[in-house]
Amino acid sequence: MDADLTSSGLEVLGWHGDLDPADTMTADPQPTPIGERLKAAFRSHPAGIAIITAATGTGPVGLTASSVASVAVDPAAIVFSVTRATGSAGAILGAETFVVHLVDDEHTALAQSFAVSGADRFTAEQGWTALETGEPVLPTARAALRCRALHSVVVGSSTVVIAEVLDVLLGDPGTPVVYLDREFHPIPRRR
Repeated sequence: MDADLTSSGLEVLGWHGDLDPADTMTADPQPTPIGERLKAAFRSHPAGIAIITAATGTGPVGLTASSVASVAVDPAAIVFSVTRATGSAGAILGAETFVVHLVDDEHTALAQSFAVSGADRFTAEQGWTALETGEPVLPTARAALRCRALHSVVVGSSTVVIAEVLDVLLGDPGTPVVYLDREFHPIPRRR
């Protein structure tokens, strides 16, 4: 694994598929006063919702993320972050490929279940299928982006992932939804 320390103290890691961010992450982060104010600031900043899934040797894994953003279209790339490198987040970080589902209001119950450890996931009632390449996919999502990680940066107890978009599966758009102040909120579409 290639690693460089930037002037700001962030460790930049080259992605080689064997990254174990748990080796460099803070086990139990304790926010500073600035960190607490940052959390408060982002509680009032709306964010889109995504469900990120991957196939592993022990079965499918997934989590809900509100940190997904487009980075570039040539090459097609996105960015997101996950907190800690254990459980589903660790499995996604270790997966060769994964799928980022951009979801709508009709998926809020599903997004909530993927945000809670131990909740039901990948049930037949939820509508999951698998791509030919094996990753779990939600056909009713607004969009499903099949990706592979290009780079990751460990920042405290989080890992920022820059991913190449390998394929885009567009679904039917529904009512958009954002996460704001720890709740999901639908956004009415303008006509």
